[in-house]
Amino acid sequence: MKNLLIKTHELWLETLMAGFMSNGENRAKLYDFSDIIFRHFRWLEHHLIVSDEEYDYNRDNIPIKVERIGSILDSIAGKISELELQIIACPDKSLANRISSDLKYMMTVVSKMPDEKIRAFDTRRRLNGIELSSEAIDALTLFLFEESYKEYELIMIYNYLQAHSSDAFLNRIFQIMIDESQFHLRSFGQMMSEMGILGVPRVIHKDLYEIDDVKQFLKDGIEEEKAAKEMCRGLSEVVAKDSKELATFFDFINLQEDYHISLMTEALEYYKSQEVIYG
Repeated sequence: MKNLLIKTHELWLETLMAGFMSNGENRAKLYDFSDIIFRHFRWLEHHLIVSDEEYDYNRDNIPIKVERIGSILDSIAGKISELELQIIACPDKSLANRISSDLKYMMTVVSKMPDEKIRAFDTRRRLNGIELSSEAIDALTLFLFEESYKEYELIMIYNYLQAHSSDAFLNRIFQIMIDESQFHLRSFGQMMSEMGILGVPRVIHKDLYEIDDVKQFLKDGIEEEKAAKEMCRGLSEVVAKDSKELATFFDFINLQEDYHISLMTEALEYYKSQEVIYG
């Protein structure tokens, strides 16, 4: 079951990366499938927790540097086939049947997806239709690499916290943070693909999500969100010289961070007033 969780994690990320690469009709379906696979991941994680089995978020590297999306689709199809065989061993037959039926449908669709040439790795560092100065390109490149990893990290951290919490108040906040980070990761991933600098986020160490002091994590997280706001603000100022549209987008992301800070502050105050047990 632990290996099944790992392989589902890898399939989710690879499918999401394929969505970033696509410039055509494949993208929407790949995003839909990545959402479904992430739900599979969470359901399998819950099964491990209630079965009192140890697990972590470790995974293998995911090679994605290709010239045509068909190569990634073939890899995704291969992983789906492997999971179809492994899911048979899942003791929860209702869960196994659900995941199996989802995978069968995905295989049917993925095998018929049109191939397309991609430019996600040509390092051209240009956004389609937007001319940016060298200063703006450098600032945007640094921002996208740092923030794409941060968003992946936050998805996994908040998912782990939610998976080990039975508190409805906190789980509402954790879910909002997961959803917001999913949106940010997709936005930044698509930009990285357009610029030819797409990369898979590095594996996160378990010390980051196996959190002993959640209150301190939230305090640190609030400061990190404030730093992210400052990065967005600075980036917006730099790109505004060349593109008002791009500057407006980063202002939009910046203002979203305000609500994240509010939510994390709310969770922190709740922790201070309630005894919350994580198991």
